[in-house]
Amino acid sequence: MKYPIAKFIAALGITLVMLSFSADATPTAEEIMKRNFLTSKVIDSNSDATFHLLNAGGQERLRETHGQTKLIQGTTDNMRIVEFLSPADIRGTKTLLIEHSDKDDDIWIYLPAMKKVRRLVANNKKDSFVGTDFSYGDVIGHKVEDWTHALLKEEVIEGKSCYVIESLPKRPEVASYTGYSKRVSWIDKESSVAVRGEFYDLKSELLKRTAALDIQKVSTSTNNWQPMKLVAEDVQTGHKTIIEFANFRANVGVSSEVFTSRYLEM
Repeated sequence: MKYPIAKFIAALGITLVMLSFSADATPTAEEIMKRNFLTSKVIDSNSDATFHLLNAGGQERLRETHGQTKLIQGTTDNMRIVEFLSPADIRGTKTLLIEHSDKDDDIWIYLPAMKKVRRLVANNKKDSFVGTDFSYGDVIGHKVEDWTHALLKEEVIEGKSCYVIESLPKRPEVASYTGYSKRVSWIDKESSVAVRGEFYDLKSELLKRTAALDIQKVSTSTNNWQPMKLVAEDVQTGHKTIIEFANFRANVGVSSEVFTSRYLEM
């Protein structure tokens, strides 16, 4: 039975409205993180992106990509496919990430040199996303219910009023497959985007810092926001990744057919 798109948009809009915050009451830390988890989840999207990879000495490598996303019909679970267009040594590489609320997420990568699709397991979530300083888990998103959240304080960051949330893994396996013993997020009150983040390794040492910049509202009907620039810096190695999005378009009718492992080989 098909789920009418109008009803789906309405349902998603209601979900986001229910998670909107009153100016008269401070939301709980879990409510803040639920809204953060949903804020960038448009019905579907198309975008181009440039990846800047900088080593500790400042040497830069560039990667050009095209990406598409789509929510699984009738859910807020996201599917994301990214194809690398350049440089030549990585051209044709594709990743497919499919989120599941009720089971392990799916991660596939197509390596053109091997002409083979490789399926990754949950423990690979802590691995680098195609050589960047973001992990596969960072790209898919960290399930709110897997973490215990606490509101530490409120703070203004670059003119944005933010909630500062500490998130600790509820179970040892969550720490194991994400590679994080703790996350600290600065959540913008207006957009619910994490404008700043700190991630701690399994030794409880600071591993990396992230930032989200040029945050734009990309869907008025469902109150979705998207940062057009993402930064992650590994403070232990000095390596940095900057992702700049261009031609971002939301709710354009992306086909579900592209989000399959078979499509990766096309």
